[in-house]
Amino acid sequence: MSCELKVKERAGIINPIFTCQPCGAQYASIGIMDCIGIVHGGQGCVMFVRLLFSQHFKESFELASSSLHEDGAVFGALNRVEEAVDVLLMRYPHVKVIPIISTCSTEVIGDDIDGVVRKLNNGLLKEKYDGREVYLIPIHTPSFKGSMVSGYDVTVEEFVKYFAKKTEPNGKINLITGWVNPGDVTALKHLLGEMQVEATVLFEIEDFDSPLMPEGNHVSHGNTTVTDLASTANAMGTIALNRYEGGKAAWYLEEEFGVPAVVGPAPIGIRNTDTFLKNVSKMTGKPIPASLVRERGIAIDALTDLTHMFFANKKVAIYGNADLVIGLAEFCLDLEMKPMLLLLGDDNTTYSVDPRIKALQEKVDFDMQIVTNADLWELENRIKNEELELDLILGHSKGRFTAIDNDIPMFRVGFPVYDRAGMYRHPVVGYAGAIWLAEQMANTLFTHMEHKKNKEWVLNVW
Repeated sequence: MSCELKVKERAGIINPIFTCQPCGAQYASIGIMDCIGIVHGGQGCVMFVRLLFSQHFKESFELASSSLHEDGAVFGALNRVEEAVDVLLMRYPHVKVIPIISTCSTEVIGDDIDGVVRKLNNGLLKEKYDGREVYLIPIHTPSFKGSMVSGYDVTVEEFVKYFAKKTEPNGKINLITGWVNPGDVTALKHLLGEMQVEATVLFEIEDFDSPLMPEGNHVSHGNTTVTDLASTANAMGTIALNRYEGGKAAWYLEEEFGVPAVVGPAPIGIRNTDTFLKNVSKMTGKPIPASLVRERGIAIDALTDLTHMFFANKKVAIYGNADLVIGLAEFCLDLEMKPMLLLLGDDNTTYSVDPRIKALQEKVDFDMQIVTNADLWELENRIKNEELELDLILGHSKGRFTAIDNDIPMFRVGFPVYDRAGMYRHPVVGYAGAIWLAEQMANTLFTHMEHKKNKEWVLNVW
């Protein structure tokens, strides 16, 4: 009985769990007000990412491409960046922040996006847009290494490095949310509001749950401002919810400006939400109010109604972003479930020193596998050929065919989710998120019971 951490043995990828680094960079950029990113690469590097975002959020938003073609791939394409910046500034008078996001093709040919940013700052911006507030930020996200998770992490750090400026203390904390949904941001702000704690949220994406108003269509955008980013150096502390999605920025602020950093855990489930609130209280000196104690009590009552009777010993496989997967695994353990397989889909080599994974290795008393650089064939193969028995799968929509083909109930969680309605609206963090997660997992099991016409479903108490 052990928790084994291993790297996928096959060289190739079959049905990937993640997409590439530029996707993460684009996800971070949409959280900033008056920001439109330029992806320096082929049009597909934006088109397919926009498709993912649109499928997930069901909203309209803006991203740009330098539209690299064959001649640029041979001779270089920095002229396309110059043209893209000019067109973007002409067409969108409100735009201030323009990250220049590299891709695999432009990194391979060696396009110097740092150099072209210096050229534009000293040329085009002074000659044509003199007096206009414009920030060009090179973001290096080659697609041939890392994943959308590392791309997000790199980009948050680059934004903070570019803007953070030490002035006077602002009395706030920095909250780096990581790769979350609008509903998660709302839930996190609720928790902080109950504690009367002000926060600079990286990033404010609540507007990606956009209203349809009488005056016309709404283009979704982030609400974190340049001023917010600059003030991160003046906070009383930084809490990054996710180690691999914002941790670098938190550690940078601590090293560069002396802003104390707390990284993780993501507040998924009761114990991790407790830890989050304790961290906020310790950092700010604000007590945890009775209103949140009551919310906690409601959540514990809801989970108690489900845990032993319906969840105990149910076997689960989980895949997706590492911080989410680990948080869900911890939550499942608290629900008396058995997470048998965790799939972390990138080439990060530091998982072995992650204290949460070490804790799983020390405490788990059944056979669990954690596979890094994994793909969804790892899940498929274990079910079909290695007799892995599962009661539930947790993951994003890309794994749905494995669940369908093998007749295993699956609850959609993570990114992207496009074959269930409104999932981005519901939080998985906080006490409300714990209730929603548990009840949806239970309902997924109940629905599958009906699908299989199992009228005598054996409960653990019988």
